[in-house]
Amino acid sequence: MLFRQIYDDRLAQAAYFIGCQRTGEAIVIDPERDVDRYINEARKHGMRLVACAETHIHADFLSGSRQLAEMTGVKVYVSDCGDADWKYGWLESRSDGGKYDAVRLRDGDVFRIGGIEFRVVHTPGHTPEHVSFLVTDRGGQADQPMGLLSGDFVFVGDTGRPDLLESAVGVLGSQEESAKRLLISAKQFLKLPEYLQVWPAHGAGSACGKALGAVPQTTVGYEKRFNPAIRLAGDDAAFLDYVLSGQPEPPMYFAQMKTLNRDGVPVLKELPRPRVLTPRDVEDGHGDAVVLDTRPWRPFREAHIPGALFTPFDSSFPTVPGCYVEPGQDVVLLIDERNLDVAVRLLVRIGIDEVIGFITPEVFEEYRRAAGKVESIDELGVAQVADSVNSAGATVLDVRRMVEHMEGHIAGSTNIAHTRLMARLKELTPGSELLVHCRSGVRSSYACAYLKRQGFKPTNLAGGFLAWEKAGQPVEQAERGATV
Repeated sequence: MLFRQIYDDRLAQAAYFIGCQRTGEAIVIDPERDVDRYINEARKHGMRLVACAETHIHADFLSGSRQLAEMTGVKVYVSDCGDADWKYGWLESRSDGGKYDAVRLRDGDVFRIGGIEFRVVHTPGHTPEHVSFLVTDRGGQADQPMGLLSGDFVFVGDTGRPDLLESAVGVLGSQEESAKRLLISAKQFLKLPEYLQVWPAHGAGSACGKALGAVPQTTVGYEKRFNPAIRLAGDDAAFLDYVLSGQPEPPMYFAQMKTLNRDGVPVLKELPRPRVLTPRDVEDGHGDAVVLDTRPWRPFREAHIPGALFTPFDSSFPTVPGCYVEPGQDVVLLIDERNLDVAVRLLVRIGIDEVIGFITPEVFEEYRRAAGKVESIDELGVAQVADSVNSAGATVLDVRRMVEHMEGHIAGSTNIAHTRLMARLKELTPGSELLVHCRSGVRSSYACAYLKRQGFKPTNLAGGFLAWEKAGQPVEQAERGATV
């Protein structure tokens, strides 16, 4: 058996390429949308990609299953375990009007790729339709499974969060029932042999859990001993309290991903090919397109194209544009051309397909030297703002997670996680002056650029809440049970 984990560091997402070396057939589990990577992987190993499968309807990236089926004719294996609202709706909608070669899976079903057996285990909780796959290499004479493709059910050190249908998609009242389903799945996990390897769909940095480890895989035995959620599976109340508390606010784009993955991800004829823009193009404008400026914070803060979003090309990309770019909006990148292909792929993976052009940093500087119009964002230290804040003369916006705010915050501050600003702008006074902070000044920099684009007058607190505390400024804590 050939086994390869194909990992996306920015989205902390793992797809799995598994091949039978005897027959030369291969499958990819939970593919992302730019599927040429998996086709190339098969070609590299002299294999035929004959199938793809999904553990569930994902919320954090667009699935590549439909794209693969269109391009290569692979057979698609998807769950049929969910309720009526969470059934795959695109399996009979080929772009040519036909049907895909697809199999809807139920608990206990078995399919094979060459000599490799995949047994379906319904593991609901993160989502109603979620399944995991027990993998047995029968071509290698094994009669017991080697490992579990656990999707978003069990991670290294965590379980999938049960609240996303409610917190991201808006299915009110669903998280408690989902948590109870997750508890049942966790109890079933405890019955698995300890030697089984566990291959999760995400690692550290994913918003699909709250405490994911950075190790790429684990074992059932290790998770039984050291995974906080799994260890609590014998205590129903403690387990439910643990998995429902402290979950990070989901990024804005999750709802769109969930809907498209269920109803049908648009098929790409090719990846976007943005054209290079000249200083004259920048001067003439770019229509309704939003500029994603990937330069570091200091040069961005000092001078950027009016309305540009601060989207550094680091681990936060593409999550930041996913939270601040409207669906269907045209995008222009300000980026080093060497990073262009990767950036386009990352945007496509979350459904930002309208990448119409790019500006190099050199072109921007030429535009700026020619007196092109630019904007800046104010940033002040604690000493410069403490008096106005403490005298209740400033509007303070805390863009940390709610759980961070509750542990300690500036008195009178409003808490809106930076990933949810687009949905909650109406809670802020239009055009108002805002002192914006997070823990250290990074998340607030993303938020300031977005707020500036929306007509507010933001000032970033340099060093964030850490600097505020270090300076000995007053801090309040939320009362237990309070809503903030």
